[in-house]
Amino acid sequence: MSTPYALVFVNALRAEFAKLFTVRLWWVMLLILIGYIAFIAATLAGFVLALPDLMAADPTAPPLELEDAHLAVYSSASSIGYVFPVLLGALAATAEFRNQTLTPTFLASPRRATVLAAKLVALAAMGALYGVGALVGSVGVGAPMFALLGGDAALDSSDTWALFGRVLIAMSLWSVIGVALGTLVRSQVAAIVTVLAFTQFVEPILRLGASFWEWTAQVGKFLPGAASDALVGSSIFTVFAMGGGGAEAVMLEWWQGGLVLLGIALVAAVLGYFVTWVKDVT
Repeated sequence: MSTPYALVFVNALRAEFAKLFTVRLWWVMLLILIGYIAFIAATLAGFVLALPDLMAADPTAPPLELEDAHLAVYSSASSIGYVFPVLLGALAATAEFRNQTLTPTFLASPRRATVLAAKLVALAAMGALYGVGALVGSVGVGAPMFALLGGDAALDSSDTWALFGRVLIAMSLWSVIGVALGTLVRSQVAAIVTVLAFTQFVEPILRLGASFWEWTAQVGKFLPGAASDALVGSSIFTVFAMGGGGAEAVMLEWWQGGLVLLGIALVAAVLGYFVTWVKDVT
C-alpha cells in the first residue's frame, strides 16, 4: 500500500527543517540581519526627523511627509534586509550539491518535485521568520526614536500593520527566489557572488538609470527589487527618490508587485527543477 502523498510531503518538510536547524548558519545570519537593520533604521530615523529643519532653508525643496518617512524606516526591513533571505535560500540549495546530501535525500524520497516543493515551503517559512527579525530591528529602533524625537511612530495605524504583513510576504518570496537561484547555480560561491552583485550593485544601478526617463521607469518597475517595494508599499528608494515622489507614480500596485515577485520565484524554481534538479547529482 502506497504512502499517502500528504505524509510524504510532511516527512520531506521535516527533513528540510532538520537540515536548516542542525547548522548555526540560520541564526547567525538572523542576528546579523537584526543588528544591521537596527543600525539602518536608527540612521534613517535620525535623518528624516532632522530633514524638515534642513529643508526649511530651501523654500524650493519638495515637502516630505513624516508619515511616508516612518513607513520608509520600517520598510527598511525588506528594502535593505531582503538580501539575507535570498542568501539563506541560495545557501540551503547549493549546500545540497556541495555536500552531496541530495543523494541520500533522493534515495529516501525519490519524488524529486516533492523534495523541491518541501524545500521551497521550508525556506518560505524561514523567510517570514527573517521578516519578523528584520521588523524587530527596524521597528524596535525606529519607533522609539520617532517617539523620543517628536515624530509619530504610528504603531496604532492599520496602514502600518498592513505594511508589516506585506514585509513578511516579501521576505518569504525572496527566500523562495534564493532557493530557485541555488538550484540554477549549483556552485555555492557563484550563487553568493551572484546574489551580492545583483542586489547590491546591478539592480540599484538599473533602478537609478531607469528613473531618468518615463519609458524606462515603466520597465524598471518590474525589476525584482522594485516589485518587492511595491508589494510592501514603501521603501527608502521610493520615499527619498529624486523628484519628490516621481518614483511612486510608476510603482506597481501592492498586489501587482506581489504577483511579479511570485512569478519570478515560480519561473526560477521551475527552471531550476528542469535544469539541475532532475539530473544526476553524483
